[in-house]
Amino acid sequence: MFDKCKFSLLIAFHIAFKISTKKKGMSSEELSEEFEQRQKTCWEFKWKVQQAMQSSGRYPLKGVVHVDEFYVGGEEEGGKRGRGKGNKRLVIIALEIVKGGFGRAYAATIKDASSDSFKPFFEKYIDKDADVVTDEWAGYKPLKSTYKKMRQVPSNNGKSFPELHIHIMNIKIWLRGIRATASKLV
Repeated sequence: MFDKCKFSLLIAFHIAFKISTKKKGMSSEELSEEFEQRQKTCWEFKWKVQQAMQSSGRYPLKGVVHVDEFYVGGEEEGGKRGRGKGNKRLVIIALEIVKGGFGRAYAATIKDASSDSFKPFFEKYIDKDADVVTDEWAGYKPLKSTYKKMRQVPSNNGKSFPELHIHIMNIKIWLRGIRATASKLV
């Protein structure tokens, strides 16, 4: 990660620290301004840090795990926003709930909100003995035979899963930052 670094190791450690500890992350523009480096240099180093922080996927989520799905993508033609499919991508997310907040999380794009699309994600990222909590979407019901401790609760417009929805919003903010920054590099 630090090979071929275009700035001092001290700055590299500061940038890695800022990226990993700031609640909403830091854009490459903010890093550029704070550390007096070119924006593109900061963007490239930030990408390296994010790749290094990527999970191995070898440790499935345990304990209480909240699961939901959401769409990502920009406005549709005509300025339409929200959960409408259009050209947006569907993402499933699982978040480990721990004492005092949340722990690890996994997310992946899926083709649709069916149990056939959910099953590979569950098998890869969620321990079979986890206490899985989902909303009442019918696509989760067939998974109850494998995940015996799974329960479905009413979503109440997301109020039943506050930690999960904070995490979803952080993912969307992170994606918007990447998209905005990447478009400036072109």
